[in-house]
Amino acid sequence: MKKRCIHAVVHGRVQGVYFRDYTRREARHLGVCGWVRNLIDGTVEVVAEGAPEDVDRFLAWLHEGSPMSKVTAVDFSEETQCNNYSSFVVRYG
Repeated sequence: MKKRCIHAVVHGRVQGVYFRDYTRREARHLGVCGWVRNLIDGTVEVVAEGAPEDVDRFLAWLHEGSPMSKVTAVDFSEETQCNNYSSFVVRYG
């Protein structure tokens, strides 16, 4: 199966609003693997991989975010190598 792999940074009010937990839930719902974590500058970093159509849906969801978040921008790039993650997790630190 061909995979699509992305690295994204989500800007806006995305910390302190359960963004990481909702991101994990949405990724698992879509069958996307990878991780999410808060960055010190107030943004959220995401690495995701999976079937191209699932990653497309996930990326669209990142632009909307969790119910209490306010996403203002999503910067992302395509990764040339996938890491073959087996699940989607929240990283701390």
